[in-house]
Amino acid sequence: MKENIIATKTFDFALSIVNLFVQLKKENEFIISKQILRSATSIGANVEEAIAAQSRKDFIHKMSIASKEARETKYWLRLLDKSDLTTIEINHYLIEVEHIINIITKIIKTSQESK
Repeated sequence: MKENIIATKTFDFALSIVNLFVQLKKENEFIISKQILRSATSIGANVEEAIAAQSRKDFIHKMSIASKEARETKYWLRLLDKSDLTTIEINHYLIEVEHIINIITKIIKTSQESK
């Protein structure tokens, strides 16, 4: 079975965000970290749902939700990065979520064009 790159990337990203969440809790940051945890883990969950979609329309819909969650995650990461709430380096998370957004956007556009 061929590896699904976006499923792997979003799973690995979610796992890294879970670890970031644990680090942020140790620094007593509970508000933004919870938002990041929710939206970042939702990206991969929606990608998994898209993989099991019952139709192309359903696939595009689930991938679109994954895209929205990725963009929300980017927002929260940017907010955390620009705040004085943590000393943890956030830039590599921002780079990774941007990469995920680009891949998902391409998947959606390709799926819409092949209708």
